[in-house]
Amino acid sequence: MPIVESKYKGPPFYYFNKHAETIIPSLMRKVDVSYTREQIDTPDNDFLNVDWVINGHRRLLVISHGLEGGSDRHYVTALAKLFSSNGWDIAAWNNRTCNGEMNKTIKLYHHAASYDIRTVVNHALETQGYDEVCLAGISMGGGQTLRFMGQGEEFPLPKQVKKAVAISVPCYLPHSVETLYDKSNKLYEQRFLKKLIVKIKAKAQQFSEINIEGIDDIRNLEEFDNRYSAPLNDFESAKAFYEFCNPYPFMQNIDRPTLIINALNDPLLKGKCYPFELAETNSNIFLETPKRGGHVGFALWNSVYTYSEKRAFEFLNKS
Repeated sequence: MPIVESKYKGPPFYYFNKHAETIIPSLMRKVDVSYTREQIDTPDNDFLNVDWVINGHRRLLVISHGLEGGSDRHYVTALAKLFSSNGWDIAAWNNRTCNGEMNKTIKLYHHAASYDIRTVVNHALETQGYDEVCLAGISMGGGQTLRFMGQGEEFPLPKQVKKAVAISVPCYLPHSVETLYDKSNKLYEQRFLKKLIVKIKAKAQQFSEINIEGIDDIRNLEEFDNRYSAPLNDFESAKAFYEFCNPYPFMQNIDRPTLIINALNDPLLKGKCYPFELAETNSNIFLETPKRGGHVGFALWNSVYTYSEKRAFEFLNKS
């Protein structure tokens, strides 16, 4: 029963609630790291931008960012700095349209884009020949990572892939989406929505069949997903799209040690996003649920790194 008792005691006193724990790091935190960018091809004639830290190590950490994020986000650069300073190379990849130019195909990115993680991992092994590959995914990137780790029967994992960590991850996407309907979470929904609308407008310049008439009148993510995310990815509705992108059905198949760190006060998680039953039945899923932490928070007093980042380092380095 790998349900882990968390050692996280909570953030400094001025992080007074779950929203402060979520928003303050997002706005104020900055961790610098020096990347080298490589653009790699995908099997469907598109491309991915991968930001590397290569120091000649034999271990690689592949980092997957959250919704409307990128390799430049603080939670990615902090992991990159921590691991690259301690014996690891880094591949921080950017989802299509994120942190760079528009991708070439009509499809954007989504929570189920584990196929792009597979492209990054395979490329890294072919070009750098790593002995060990581990993965770290944050929020949406955590969902992509869990899906990747659980697709071994359909897409066998390379033997070099050893472990994974998922932080603040919507393990059950439909339940996570429901949290955005809460009035207290309107700020998060509108932030995502504004960024996604900008991207659809840019995508419409590439593909005339995308109709953006009235796009600025869209008021919530469900409406946006019904109009754009679902049809652009060949789904009839937002609901069908969320069900497809849900990593939960794949998690029972995870056969390599995988740590999930989800705070119980995360404003964007509820219900089966805390997969206690799976952790009780799958010895490879280690579930840690601190009482506090917010969404991608886990701040520590007088520390460059958060609790979740230090915990990820501990877990992935443990033999």
